[in-house]
Amino acid sequence: MVYVPDPPTDPTVELALTVPDWAREHSAELIGVPLRIALIVLGVALVRVLAKRAITRVVQRILEPGEGAEVPGPRSGRGPAVLHRDRSRARERREQRARTIGSVLGSIVSVVLFVVGVAMVLDQIGIALGPLLAGAGVVGLAIGFGAQSLVADYLAGMLIMVEDQYGVGDCVDLGEAVGEVEHVGLRLTQVRDLNGGLWHIRNGEILRVRNDSQEWARAVLDVAVAYDADLDEVYRVLEETGLAMRQEPAFADVLLEDPAVWGVQSLDADGVLVRLAVKTVPLQQWGVTRELRRRVKEALDTAGIDIPFPQRTVWLRHDGTPAGTGSGTETVSSVR
Repeated sequence: MVYVPDPPTDPTVELALTVPDWAREHSAELIGVPLRIALIVLGVALVRVLAKRAITRVVQRILEPGEGAEVPGPRSGRGPAVLHRDRSRARERREQRARTIGSVLGSIVSVVLFVVGVAMVLDQIGIALGPLLAGAGVVGLAIGFGAQSLVADYLAGMLIMVEDQYGVGDCVDLGEAVGEVEHVGLRLTQVRDLNGGLWHIRNGEILRVRNDSQEWARAVLDVAVAYDADLDEVYRVLEETGLAMRQEPAFADVLLEDPAVWGVQSLDADGVLVRLAVKTVPLQQWGVTRELRRRVKEALDTAGIDIPFPQRTVWLRHDGTPAGTGSGTETVSSVR
């Protein structure tokens, strides 16, 4: 028997002979896994695009009024210029809210889809998701405890925009900050006060808001008259003065209704306080009040109705004897 030795083996040749067998055995993984990952990425991208379009349409449909809808609020007697200004401002506010809310919701959807896509890709690769989810949960819990105020600010900012509590250009009272709103963000609101200072207020710290720019305002004027004045005559003068002011072209679009005399507001030590009020266009109530005050002063002077001034009675005792005892010298004088 003749022994024939095995031919020498070349590592390169051996690897070339074994690779096709390994490729055939793992062909499903080599082709299927990348294909499934590509499909996952394309699916996430497609869902993201469709979700953003749907969010934009839904937000615009909710915030924009229907065709032919009117701007809310009482507008009796308002001219076309005021109505056009109100509609333009309301449209600008709706567009701003729609862009902001749509951007926030789109970002939330993008983050959720990204997390879901990464989890699906890791599952295809064969990485266990349990430990990763547990670690992410611990990290998220720690971040949540440390960023409670930040989360509260963002949630409050979302509610401010959804409910349209105020917007850029509104005159608001937020507590210490009183002035015109210059910027409304998800975390901060910027207000410019009367002295020119810019306030930066976190939305989570805003507990109450007084908005002087929504729908309408009211000019209130308290007029003091003497006790011996005829109140019916005072009412007539105030009503005529207010009606004459509204009939002027310069104030026809500013006053929303005829001025009304509400009656006696209080009985003060120096006179009777009568209140006159009228609805105005937002942010015009202060100018209307100043003009009404000037006109009322002139009308009362023309009608001969006195505007009272402080009066006091002073008893002067010369010898220290109590007044009313019949002794000593008493002098009564009226100080005006």
